[in-house]
Amino acid sequence: MVGASKSETGGGPIRYGMVGGGQGAFIGAVHRIAARMDNEFVLVAGALSSDPARAKASAEELGLDPARSYGSFAEMAKAEAKRPDGIEAVAIVTPNNVHVPAAKAFLEAGIHVICDKPLATTLAEAKKLAALVEKTGKVFVLTHNYTAYPMVRQAREMVAKGQLGDIRIVQSEYPQDWLTEDLAATGQKQAAWRSDPKQAGAGGALGDIGTHAYNLARFVCGLELDALSADLDAFVPGRQLDDNVNVMLRFKPVGKSHPAKGMLWASQVAPGHENGLKLRIYGSKGGLEWVQADPNYLWYTPFGQPKQLITRNGAGALPVAGRVSRVPSGHPEGYLEGFANIYQEAARAIRAARRKGGKPAKDVIFPTIQDGVEGMAFIEACVKSSKKNAAWTKL
Repeated sequence: MVGASKSETGGGPIRYGMVGGGQGAFIGAVHRIAARMDNEFVLVAGALSSDPARAKASAEELGLDPARSYGSFAEMAKAEAKRPDGIEAVAIVTPNNVHVPAAKAFLEAGIHVICDKPLATTLAEAKKLAALVEKTGKVFVLTHNYTAYPMVRQAREMVAKGQLGDIRIVQSEYPQDWLTEDLAATGQKQAAWRSDPKQAGAGGALGDIGTHAYNLARFVCGLELDALSADLDAFVPGRQLDDNVNVMLRFKPVGKSHPAKGMLWASQVAPGHENGLKLRIYGSKGGLEWVQADPNYLWYTPFGQPKQLITRNGAGALPVAGRVSRVPSGHPEGYLEGFANIYQEAARAIRAARRKGGKPAKDVIFPTIQDGVEGMAFIEACVKSSKKNAAWTKL
């Protein structure tokens, strides 16, 4: 990857383990592909399932040493911390309710953490984990992978440089259709835990994809949310958590400019949408539009001028986007490469941390524990607002 110095990427692959991600899991395989794409990580240990038989079978499929296939994350953290060749980082790819206890175990064992989102099931436990991250000084990476797409980095830089002027309107949406029917009732694993408050937390579509839409908007526009008005629905009969979310957003003012307003829609019951993440930002000087399904294109419209198409690694693409691109323009990059960029940034941060007081270069960007806390505050505020008939709620 362009821009990574030898001091940050050298020294051999980083040894990592995985909690969750065994047979039948979707996101675990994505993490493993992303981790090995740039040869920065090697998987050496795992507690791949809460079911011992499945954990063992999963480890065999992945070629792990049987002695490093563990029955629980607690056992894994304790054992790996004692090994001279123990893991340096752990990827946590479990249902939401396991994120905090697993992360806590590894942080206390002196191991860096790469964790799937949302961070927790409650804001209170997210804040406690954030305090532990601060205390241990370990690298904590939250895998909001869409922040690592080159054209998303491009959009963020353009906003920061003032090309859009004062931001006025932010619209973020993330519709899917896979839960249009009661898929959990069929025993489908991914649907079952996402529909269970004990495993997913207070948000259904809100926590699963709404947090992605919210994080992406915040990442690109750089604004801080002041208050929101949320309307949550569970359209499928018997579903315990929301499957459709409509939120109005009020951002805090920047300087003397009028505070920006926004809208967010997340749904998993929108037939015709597979993974429809989209972001539109409008300012006093122009607008931007990015669509995840066509991620190598960014539409930029300076006010009063024709729309301009900026392509990944094409004319007009900025260095900040080029640094997280792997191939020339016209060769599509997407979901897996974006995820791999998160792991590449994590590798640079972990290698820097090996040095006493080491910090990665300023251009290293990844979602942190604080992004996780903000995501949980967003979920909590949305649930609170919806229960009060969409009353405006401060974060």
